Amino acid sequence: MAEPIRLGAADAGELLTLQRAAFLTEARAHRSFDLPPLTETLGELAAVLADPDVVTWGVRESGRLVASVRIRLRGEVGEVGRLVVAPDRQGAGLGSALVKAAEDRLPPQVRVLRLFTGELSEGPLRLYARLGYAETGRTPEAHYHLVHLEKRFR
Repeated sequence: MAEPIRLGAADAGELLTLQRAAFLTEARAHRSFDLPPLTETLGELAAVLADPDVVTWGVRESGRLVASVRIRLRGEVGEVGRLVVAPDRQGAGLGSALVKAAEDRLPPQVRVLRLFTGELSEGPLRLYARLGYAETGRTPEAHYHLVHLEKRFR
């Protein structure tokens, strides 16, 4: 995997395109195209990328953005969100490598990472389990449940 780079507001358009393409699989699995990654606007994404409490990492191959993950920092807690990999690059280990790289770059005060994904997100659930994330609970969302996971550090 190429070295992850920090993404900023200038990357919003390309990241939005990647995000929408990557989350179509999840939308189909959950029978809902109202997932926040699919309804987020360009302006909303640009604002997140400009937020000083959010670190967004991306991977480029031959100039093309192929993977990204964001982490919102809240003191000792990091909230992982929007792990996306281009559909034609899924299954190649980019998601795992990017999450590990983001974990390695956490500020020293972060002691736990939390995230959630849909219960029908088989690939992401397997990936997070392999990376050491443990389920902490489930909450109802439309006609499925969100699975909440966390990983402790230090």
